[in-house]
Amino acid sequence: MKGIVFAEFLEMVESNFGLETVDTIIENSDLPSGGAYTAVGTYEFSEMLQLVDQLSTITKISINDLLYTFGLYLFDSLAKAHPDVVSSYKDPLSLLYSIEDHIHVQVKKLYPDAELPSFRILERLDHSLTMIYSSSRGLYALAHGLIKKTFDHFQKEVNVEMKLLNEQGTEVRFIVVQQG
Repeated sequence: MKGIVFAEFLEMVESNFGLETVDTIIENSDLPSGGAYTAVGTYEFSEMLQLVDQLSTITKISINDLLYTFGLYLFDSLAKAHPDVVSSYKDPLSLLYSIEDHIHVQVKKLYPDAELPSFRILERLDHSLTMIYSSSRGLYALAHGLIKKTFDHFQKEVNVEMKLLNEQGTEVRFIVVQQG
């Protein structure tokens, strides 16, 4: 997993829970990196799992709720780092529809070894999108947060329905309906 994701996660933890919590989750985890991440570095996914698990233990917030919150946070960070990507879309559904063909292509240019989830579009209508999220990491709650924040960014209301297609959450159907 790319270091930029770890760095953003730790920034979110500091922003929401304080620097002491960042130190505690790092100290309570067995991290080969020692908890020091560079944006362009690549680190074991197991380190992220440990950090999120430790944060859940400390805060008593479920792992999926923390990942959803991280998705909300991560959108803002990515939009600030790459404003040209977000500004090239006129609405949130267009942005989501272009994840595979544009956004992930751009990410791969910056981080060729990034392991990205896939989003297969099943149906696109004027005000809705049905897609399948696939990732061996099962971070669908993070994807849900990113989707929600996409609509917030465009000042649009959304209803997101998720259906896990397997117990691990490595395949999830999202039905995204723009309200109003």
